[in-house]
Amino acid sequence: MLTNKLYGVIFDLDNTLVSSSLNFDKIKAVLGCPSEINILDHVNSLPQRDQPSANKILVDYEMQDAQQTVKLIGVDDLLHFLCQRNIRCAVVTRNCRQAALLKMANNRIQIPLLLTREDHKAKPAPDALLYIANHWQLSPENMLCVGDYLYDLQAAKNANMLSCLVTNGTVVDYAHLANIVVANLAELKQSIALSFSTTEAEQISD
Repeated sequence: MLTNKLYGVIFDLDNTLVSSSLNFDKIKAVLGCPSEINILDHVNSLPQRDQPSANKILVDYEMQDAQQTVKLIGVDDLLHFLCQRNIRCAVVTRNCRQAALLKMANNRIQIPLLLTREDHKAKPAPDALLYIANHWQLSPENMLCVGDYLYDLQAAKNANMLSCLVTNGTVVDYAHLANIVVANLAELKQSIALSFSTTEAEQISD
């Protein structure tokens, strides 16, 4: 359950709002990236002359993935619920902007604020999350970062935001780092609704 009043939600994109079949092991092999190194860090560490070609390979994989995505369970209901509650929404993704826009357009996800790795340092860095908090003039403590991977949870912690892990039915060893753990966004809607109901009941009793 949420521990603070919620005024804003920042979503990851892949495997949070839409499906993704990106094979990171294959991409790393093509780029010559060690398995323990984050792909974007590897590309940024390459000599300047090699970065454009590496970036093109990565973008090509992302664009191919963008053609195949489908909207995940509970997205529309959750976004409608948040809109009714006047809770602002944004997307922060490690994708390139071109692929992210295509994924959102193809799946009719109408979230007005989208930040990609081209806008700020990628997650787990908190830069994009803190930019949004400042843009919305909200305290980070009243915002929730929702995603399916460790970087989302780390970014939330680095920004002093609450975090939600969407497991999609898988078991991961970092789930304990999240404030909320759900299988899908339908479960997250129930959790947020319960938090609102509890808060409203407390206000009435006072």
